Amino acid sequence: MSVLIFIDTAEGHVKKASLEALTYGAKAAGLLGTTAEAVVLGTVQDDLAALGKYGVKKIHHVNNESLNHQDAQVFANVIAQVAGATGASLVVFSNNLSGKAIAPRLSVRMKAGLVSGAVALPDTSNGFMVKKNVFSGKAFANVSVNTAIRIITLNTNACQALAGDGTAEVVPFTAAVEAGKVKVTGVSKASGEILLTEAEIVVSAGRGMKGPENWGIVEELAKSLHAATACSRPVADAHWRPHNEHVGQTGFAIAPNLYIAIGISGAIQHLAGVNRSKVIVVINKDPEAPFFKAADYGIVGDAFDIVPKMTAAIKKLKGIA
Repeated sequence: MSVLIFIDTAEGHVKKASLEALTYGAKAAGLLGTTAEAVVLGTVQDDLAALGKYGVKKIHHVNNESLNHQDAQVFANVIAQVAGATGASLVVFSNNLSGKAIAPRLSVRMKAGLVSGAVALPDTSNGFMVKKNVFSGKAFANVSVNTAIRIITLNTNACQALAGDGTAEVVPFTAAVEAGKVKVTGVSKASGEILLTEAEIVVSAGRGMKGPENWGIVEELAKSLHAATACSRPVADAHWRPHNEHVGQTGFAIAPNLYIAIGISGAIQHLAGVNRSKVIVVINKDPEAPFFKAADYGIVGDAFDIVPKMTAAIKKLKGIA
């Protein structure tokens, strides 16, 4: 028996969320009295053995170029083969786009109970119970899983990636890879130095910026913090910013360590996508803006006056010219 963790990659590089999943899986293995192993699919450029510092003992690498483009059904089939060969009683995914696509298919294939959006380690004191977010993060539920094999998708930032000592044994795994039903005809990449879903810090803005021509101060603040930029839905709908920057219930759900909201009122749909942020800072000239109720820190004032001053102070603190 083992705990198997899926290592998600993009263009051959391990995603930050996977480091959190590895730490979580290793801790869960300790609770269950078993070992933590991992599986990675396709071509990988990073040093996989170095991932052992996150607690995983063995990494099964299905090094097949046909797996460089994700097909959830094909991935579920391959991971099921690895899980069966390793006798996995628990499979852990990140609760990102990959995990949300693959885990349910794997659940059906392996007749395994699935808990999506876990925020804590399993409670094994009386069975197997997992705490998760419900109602767009407004409440929690404790879900009991009674199947022999369990699958968990872990929310971003629910478990800090902790690096220690050790290396992992990387072993090749030969799997039967079926022909996918999805054919990739082209790839359109979002621009920007920092991927929004992987960012530690996000600077977001809304209609309070009055127009796309004023976004320079938002980008300058983000650059000074080495942060990703985001926006509210009305901004994306008005084509002020690209849709890949839209965060909220109908956009990306993110959980950075710091989320700065500029000129965003804080409608419930927006909050649903950012309420898992560790620290929320709101800048709005309306003291009655709903977002202040969810904020850890709030500044009431004109963004066009406050944001440049914040940027200047940060640059001075960091010694940036």
